[in-house]
Order: sequence, then structure tokens, then C-alpha cells
Amino acid sequence: MKEARGVEGVEVVDGMDSVEGGVGLTALLVAAARAIETHRHDTLARDVYAEHFVLAAPACADWPVRIHQVPDGDANPLWGRFARYFGLRTRVLDDFVLRSVHTGGARQVVLLGAGLDTRAYRLAWPPGCVVFEIDREGVLAFKHRVLDGLSAAPKAARVPVPVDLRADWVGALADAGFDPAAPSVWLAEGLLFYLPPDAETFLIDTVDRLSRPGSALAFEVKLEKDLLEYRDSPLYTSTARQIGIDLLRLFDRGTRPDSAGDLVAKGWSTSIHTPFDFTRHHGRGPLPEPNDALAGNRWVFANKPRP
Repeated sequence: MKEARGVEGVEVVDGMDSVEGGVGLTALLVAAARAIETHRHDTLARDVYAEHFVLAAPACADWPVRIHQVPDGDANPLWGRFARYFGLRTRVLDDFVLRSVHTGGARQVVLLGAGLDTRAYRLAWPPGCVVFEIDREGVLAFKHRVLDGLSAAPKAARVPVPVDLRADWVGALADAGFDPAAPSVWLAEGLLFYLPPDAETFLIDTVDRLSRPGSALAFEVKLEKDLLEYRDSPLYTSTARQIGIDLLRLFDRGTRPDSAGDLVAKGWSTSIHTPFDFTRHHGRGPLPEPNDALAGNRWVFANKPRP
């Protein structure tokens, strides 16, 4: 196996990037949640490709893709409340990206840690949009195989960028045709939880450096100083028990930087919301509950103003 030195001094080993291992498996969890959301009568977001990813991966071929396949339905913490959370997040970020390209004028979109994101295929893009998908080679290759098997056609120019975010993703993005002189829209959905604090700071600083005025960024963070305070949360315990994903072992537990504050200091305008704000706005989704693993989740939306 080939070894490479990442930009933050993290050793990256090629080949250890399967969608069915480690953090990659969480992409399949989100795909299953999007599949369940797609088939709800009161759906918040539709992703007709999501269930095909789940069914194509042996590690999760028996996971539900419809809520009626879950014996306790919406009472199930994982496939009910947690899946609905991912459906809500998908809808909110869909709206943000489309609003940014339609009203802000940006025509290049960068998905950081794209996973099994299918926005290039699902959304109504204006002419001239390019969607760059950055993720590990194995994850993107799995996605390509499934979508090619469905003869799926993207609705924008889609450019996969197979590189680990711990390696030189900036150079890989430039080689793929990204134009740093043009406004861009950046999306880091469910990504920063897994990065060390220094890597998060580097990523935010890099996005700022590569973003011209008129650019936009959305990302998700957690505010908890000690994630283990919620180790008995039903969301975490049910995810570990039912599908073997221990999220607390995957999340980086270092003290998180104030990325939203850093962007404000760099001249960006930002707004910070809880997921529950959007539950109330849309009339469906998770609401606060005791011992809630979602209590510290925040969705940050940032814009780099034009002069």
C-alpha cells in the first residue's frame, strides 16, 4: 500500500478507504436515513438513489429503507428520530445550496467529504453549475458503481475529486478545475465531528482563502465540551446496538475551535441555528428530549459579502 504524508502531518494510507469501514459506514447510515425519508408521506427531502447504496453494500443489506420495515417504526431511536434528523438536515442544506447558486450567482459547488451525496443528480441546478465531490477514492468508486448501474445522469457538471481530506485536497481540487477567482458554495455536511481540531481550523482557513466575495459555506458542529456526557443517549446506544456503529469512538474528542467566530473575524456574515429551529419551521422533525445527543448540534451558515 502506498503511504502519503497529509498536510497536517497525519499519515494517510491508500486502500483503507472502503465505504463499509469506519467513518465510511456512516455514509451508508445517512443513505438509509435518506431512503426512509424519501418514502414518508410527509417527506422533507427525496433521494431516490439512497436505498440503492444501502442494498448494494453487504454490510448493510438488511438495513431498513422504509419506515414500515422497522418493527417499532418512529419509536425506534435510530430509524425513527435519528433518521428524521438526517432527513431534515438534507432538506435544510438542499435549500441553502440552491438559494446560494440561484440568488448568489455562484456556479461552483464543493462538497467536502461528499460521501454518498447525490445533490448533483437530485437538485434543480441553474445552467453552468459544477459540483466538485471530495472524498476518499473507495467511497467515490462505490458511489460511481451504484449510480452507473442505475444509468443515473447528473443535472450539473459533476467532478469527483478522489482524495482524503487529510492529504493535499487543495491541490487535487485545483487540478480538477476549481477556479479560486470565482465565487463558490461550500458544504461540509456531517464532517467536522470526525476531524481533529487543527484539521477543522485548517479546513475553515482554507475555505476562506479559496473563497471570493459572493461565496457561501454551510457546516455542522457540536458544542459539547465532553461528548461522553451523552454516551447513554438513545441515539448513540441504539446506533451501536442495532448496526454496530459506535459514533462516540469515531468522533474526535478534542476541544473544538470556534469556527463560526473565526469566519466572522475574517469578514464573513454567519448565522447559527439548532436543528430544532428548522423542525419548528417545517412542522416536522426532531424536537428536544432528555439526554439528547442532538442538544449540542449547530448548523452554521456563512456568506462572504461582496464589496
